Parts: sequence; C-alpha cells; structure tokens
Amino acid sequence: MDNGSSSSSSSPLHVVICPWLAFGHQLPCLDLAERLALRGHRVSFVSTPRIIARLPPVRPVAASLVDLVALPLPRVDGLPEGAESTNDVPYEKFELHRKAFDGLAVPFSEFLRAACAEEGKKPDWIIVDTFHHWAAAAAIEHKVPCAMLMLGAAGLIVAWATQPSKHVTSEQQEQSAAEPPRFETERRKLATTQRASGMSIAERCSVTLERCNLVAMRSCLEWEPESIPLATTIGGKQLVPLGLLPPSPEGGRGVSKEDATVRWLDAQPTKSVVYVALGSEVPLGAKEVHELALGLELAGTRFLWSLRKPSGVSDADILPSGFEERTRGRGLVTMGWVPQISVLAHGAVGAFLTHCGWNSIIEGLQFGHPLVMLPIFGDQGPNARMMEGRKVGVQVPRDESNGSFDREGVATTVRAVAVEEEGNRIFTANAKKMQEIVADKGCHDKYVDKFIQKLRSYME
Repeated sequence: MDNGSSSSSSSPLHVVICPWLAFGHQLPCLDLAERLALRGHRVSFVSTPRIIARLPPVRPVAASLVDLVALPLPRVDGLPEGAESTNDVPYEKFELHRKAFDGLAVPFSEFLRAACAEEGKKPDWIIVDTFHHWAAAAAIEHKVPCAMLMLGAAGLIVAWATQPSKHVTSEQQEQSAAEPPRFETERRKLATTQRASGMSIAERCSVTLERCNLVAMRSCLEWEPESIPLATTIGGKQLVPLGLLPPSPEGGRGVSKEDATVRWLDAQPTKSVVYVALGSEVPLGAKEVHELALGLELAGTRFLWSLRKPSGVSDADILPSGFEERTRGRGLVTMGWVPQISVLAHGAVGAFLTHCGWNSIIEGLQFGHPLVMLPIFGDQGPNARMMEGRKVGVQVPRDESNGSFDREGVATTVRAVAVEEEGNRIFTANAKKMQEIVADKGCHDKYVDKFIQKLRSYME
C-alpha cells in the first residue's frame, strides 16, 4: 500500500495503543489504530468496557486487525457508579477518576505479560498517552519499546521542551500571542499541584516521558511551519510528527440519519447555525452557562449547543429562565451525546464555538468553519492564540484576572465571526486555507508511513 505497509521482507508489527480515558483522546487513537491496521499491522487498543461500547465501530476493512481490549476500571469510593470516561465524571471528582485510572496498572501489566508469553503475539511497540506512567513502566518491565503520544500542538511541545529558550523566533512568539492572560497563568499552576490521586498532571507527563523511547506528536510541518523544525527532541527523546490524524470526513461512523441533532440541522438553512461545544474535560460553571446562553440569544443566530451539565445544579436551573422558549425554532440545546463529526460536516453549520481543544480545532477546520473561541484550561489558551494568529476566528473577551466573560462579549464575538459580512468572509477564507491542509490525505498518510519506519528502525 505504501512505504509503511507490511511486505514479505518486513513482517507486520503488533502495536498496543493506550489512550487517556477521554473521547477527545480515544477517537484520534482509534483513527491511528485503523491507519496502522490498513497497512497490515495488528493493533491491541486498550481501554475500558463502557468506553469501548461507546466508540464508533472499527471500519470493516480494518476490523480483523484491531483487537479491542477492555480492562475494567477499578472501583474508587466517591466515583459515580459506572463512570469510566471524563465525560461521566464531575470536575470535582477528577482526582478520584485519576486514582481509578492508576488502578489499571496491574491489569495492564497482566495483559502485557500474557501477550508477551504467547508465541508470535508479543507486542513490538506500546504507544501510550501522556498520563500512562504505569503503562510505560510495564513496557520497560517486559522489554517492549514505548512511544509517548502527545495529542497537542508542536508549538506548545517546543515551549515545554525549551523554555526559556533563545531559539524561539520572534515570528513564533507572535504566533503564540506573547504573554498569556493572568487567569490562564494561575490555572496552569493546577497542573503541578499534587492532589488526591498522589501525582500532579505535570508529574504524570514527566514520568511517562522519562520511561518512553520516543515521542509522537499530532502535528505536521504544513500545519505548524514555524514550530516543527524546532520540535526535534523533548527530554532527550526524539520527537516524530504523526500528521494531524484527521477523522473520516464523511460525517462519522455508525451515526444514524435519525439522530435528533442531525434531523434538527436538516431543517435549518445552509451555513446558518453556530455549533457550540466546549469539550468534556472541564465543564462551565452555572453562571458561565447562563452568560453563554444569554450571549447566544443576544447574537440572534441559529445555534446547536452540546452542553455538559454543570455540577450541583438542578435541571430547572441549568439554563436561564425562559431561554429555551425565547430561542425555540432557532436554537437547540442537548445534554446527550452529539455526533460531532456529523454535525460539523452538515451543510447547515457555518461556524464553530469551541473550547479550542486540539482535537476540536482540527475537526472544525477540517470542514472550513471559522472559530468563535472560548478556551477554558490547559493547552486551549495557547491553541486559541495560535488560531487567532492564523485569522480563522476570534476569542471571546475575558476578564484578565479571573477569566470570566459576559453575554455582551459572547454576542459581539459570535456576530463578528458568523454574521458580519466582512469578518465572516475573512475568517472563512482563512479557515478554508487550513482546511486544505487537514484534507490532504496523501500528506497525512506520508507522516504515518514515516512513523512506522521510525518504529521499525528501533527494532533493527
């Protein structure tokens, strides 16, 4: 099929993939699994039972080479019954979720021991997400090379690897919009705070990095021409670009045309809807949900809002009083699962109001949508500033000290991106340029092939 495919002179690889328990990580890792399987390699995709049950089916052409390995998530007192993904867990329980996640260390080690003992089935590589310090330790124990997968921007990885560095260009500094706002700097400190799970987020990443052999990143030269040339090593480990791993553009696998959100979109005019989705990791508080709702109302646009229910709020108080009645016909709020790719692929969607998770940015620009940006945590602020630098959208104004926003700021930004003719024309044109990069299948196939070659080179 290509340079990374198996042949008579190079036997197929067996690769174990372990994504973090969030669908924004599971889905691109499942796409990677399929890409490897389409090249003749066997993949063991390790997750938990309820997450696996909720993933889209592996495409038939690749299914015979992708084994879905379900490791039950250990019970932890205080964690909601049946909670496995971050989408199931209230934000204040995230540390308990990480504690349960660390409990997967023993069953994973047992799975790996059994796989290594079975003739002809020993894994050639383990690919782990940034939190999987225990999976990387198991890889060392069983003498299997390990790659850490960073599903974020190369620019952010470079900043982490080299800061402070004299090698960062002025052009790069402009791309990252220089200084982050004060509230973002304060929130970053949470990453180094050790809490109930016994390890901070930063410690998890650092320990995983120490234990791996190389690092793969979800980016490419065409997408980040300023950063990729600088992204060569991190922590003494080689950095390998994987391409963007864009999801299938046909609108999602296994999504019924009878899905309620798709049916609603079918009744809306072309390019008239702002799709609103702010991820599953860190939900908005009740006051922020109200301000966002009233901002959408003030903007006057049609909208489809995939809303994660804020913690500790009764159903009657989630949205402002009378909001759904006042916006009936032009707005739909859903708190269930939404087939995001199908929504973004729909002709009725004209803009995307996003938290700027790396996955969501790639998906939004895959369909050429201009962005209304409302970053909340982690890498989302730098991602938003990068996209603002590319002039594909605008950030909602924030209070510098605490990150709060108001309805007027939401309404003004939504109108600037989705309604006002001149702004919409510019942002859409730039988003279309980015779309060309995401849609270049040959480009991204080339990066996956080179990644496979790199894996092979460690085995020679």
